[in-house]
Amino acid sequence: MEDDQMLRKELLVLLRGGSAHMPLDEAVADFPEDAMNSLAPHVEYSPWGLLEHIRRAQNDILEYIRDPHYVSPEWPADYWPAQGEQATRAIWDATIQGFHRDMADLEALVQDPRVSLTAPLPHAPDATIFREILLVGDHNAYHIGEFAVLRQVMGTWRKKG
Repeated sequence: MEDDQMLRKELLVLLRGGSAHMPLDEAVADFPEDAMNSLAPHVEYSPWGLLEHIRRAQNDILEYIRDPHYVSPEWPADYWPAQGEQATRAIWDATIQGFHRDMADLEALVQDPRVSLTAPLPHAPDATIFREILLVGDHNAYHIGEFAVLRQVMGTWRKKG
């Protein structure tokens, strides 16, 4: 039982960020509205497009875990906003809220001692919640880091001091 609790604790650390990678809220803090839809040199997606990709991929994994009849969107087209799609501040905020809503559901799964993290999913015998949570953590860490670098390239970090 002690190992199970430690495993759940470490998965939460991975999901929340702040240990080895930046949490989403830190990456998006004080992001200038006029840059949400801008493109950096040699980058085909906007900062909002990247955030929306993170949200869509995380939601896909959550639904895959909890809905045995779920059909994943088409890769890669449905995991990214359409080329040139623009966000308003309301859409930007909805993307971040959607990320947090789905993250809360993932965290609840991890925290629920009645949920086996290592049992095969009934509808996907080669998958476990443990594997899917690792996938979410890896994917989020990668792209949140990418978002932070994108901010640096675009000069959208607030100057310190």
